[in-house]
Amino acid sequence: MGTDDDGTWIAIVPIFYLEVKFIAKQNNSLQVNDAIRFKQVRLINADGQMVGVVPISEALRQAEEADLDLVLISPNPDNPVCRVMDYGKYQFEQAKREKEAKRNQKVVEVKEVGLKLTTEEHDLGFKLKNAEKFLRDGNRVKISIRFRGREMAYTQQGYEVMNSVSDKLAEVAQVDRAPRVEGRNMIMFLMPRKK
Repeated sequence: MGTDDDGTWIAIVPIFYLEVKFIAKQNNSLQVNDAIRFKQVRLINADGQMVGVVPISEALRQAEEADLDLVLISPNPDNPVCRVMDYGKYQFEQAKREKEAKRNQKVVEVKEVGLKLTTEEHDLGFKLKNAEKFLRDGNRVKISIRFRGREMAYTQQGYEVMNSVSDKLAEVAQVDRAPRVEGRNMIMFLMPRKK
């Protein structure tokens, strides 16, 4: 706090500036036509034939004559390579390939089936039916038994339940990770059997 020349009080408040850094998404697009900043480039024409090292002005002229774009394929400073092509068509084909690759990619999920030592036969059958469905869909299945209270003394019974589950699902599943105790849980992973 301080006073001004005319006697009024001035509050001096520190102002903090927060510096925010944005991480730019790396732009994977190629340099096209006038965006290319090299003096000379190794040129590949529209037919895929190597023309050789030419000045950038000559490469741009050839691309313009062919009514196509000059695209920098390899931005190596010592030996930049440019190609004459239809850039719009190239981008479309690239997006189409990425979309196709994404569609063909299989995402494997881990589904969990929870059991207890005291799970009745009917409930166990229902849960095994769900596990079988998950396995037929190509997903991994995590079978878990939660031990409550004094049930920790009966881990051997838990192993028996796990072995019975793996035997009942043997037609569609194989054990990916054998049953083991982690804390108060016993866990086993099953994966779809190879066809």
